Amino acid sequence: MKTSDFYYDLPEELIAQHPVEPRDSSRLLIYDRQTKSIAHKHFYDIVDYLQKGDVLVVNNTKVLPARIYGAKEHTGGRIEFLLLKRLDLTHWEVILKPGRIAKVGAVFCFGDKLKARVDSIGEDGSRIVEFLYDGVFETILAEIGEMPLPPYIREKLQDKTRYNTVYSKVDGSAAAPTAGLHFTKELIEKVKAKGVEFVEVLLHVGLGTFRPVKVDDVTQHHMHSEYYAVSQHAAEVINKAKSEGRRVICVGTTSVRTLESAADENELLRECSGDTEIFIYPPYKFKVVDSLITNFHLPESTLIMLVSSLCSREEILDVYKTAVEEKYRFFSFGDAMFIL
Repeated sequence: MKTSDFYYDLPEELIAQHPVEPRDSSRLLIYDRQTKSIAHKHFYDIVDYLQKGDVLVVNNTKVLPARIYGAKEHTGGRIEFLLLKRLDLTHWEVILKPGRIAKVGAVFCFGDKLKARVDSIGEDGSRIVEFLYDGVFETILAEIGEMPLPPYIREKLQDKTRYNTVYSKVDGSAAAPTAGLHFTKELIEKVKAKGVEFVEVLLHVGLGTFRPVKVDDVTQHHMHSEYYAVSQHAAEVINKAKSEGRRVICVGTTSVRTLESAADENELLRECSGDTEIFIYPPYKFKVVDSLITNFHLPESTLIMLVSSLCSREEILDVYKTAVEEKYRFFSFGDAMFIL
């Protein structure tokens, strides 16, 4: 299977540059895998497609203002850091540019409260850096950091909260689990009132989720590790639903990767945490996940490969073709689809 097998044409004007208001007014494409039918709705209509007993699994990670700009000590050379993963109290994995000035031992200043020293360089060009500061790191980051919007979004985000879900809790992501951006607190209450259970899991979104596939052979792509966690409560609720034949519906590809990473050989979940490098592409037999709510993803990305695993590559590309023709908005701030 080739990376190019997952290519599709997308007019640039369909790449969403800003979120819609209110959150749940975005459009929603419903795709039924059994009937191969498509319906065009709005996200607030999702209540009509959920059933009593369904379990809706969301990723409660919170995006940090993880993009910071600074200068090299002594020379003043400008640098941009994107914080990917916290390793301990002071050490982070980051990607940065320009890389040529960030050799081992180089020190960078971010205002007068924060410095970073490069400790090592990874094979993929990422760096392990030690941050030097007085006070609380998160407070400093909130003052100087920007939300790490993807490069295809060129408009400045006016409200930082719009790149986080309304149920985000645990700091640590370098990108948003964007399928969850469509939910409002009011919509969640409507869904719960219908008898749908909400379950929270955690995956800190890092390079693994949005790193481009640079190899021709899909199987040769290596996912970057990302931290995930499943609580005992989440495992018990989902296992019970599976045993009773009720649907487990993931909100976003990160929730899918969390559940599929945590499931054992008997297709059961357990309380666990750790790093996952799981890469889901066709053909793949899902252990836990039945349905998926997701945004429209980049051509040739690991995300469109994962989505294709739920039905088939040909079906998904046909659905995407329809979405383009119907002028859906694509990517992080775009519209959503619900694969039944």
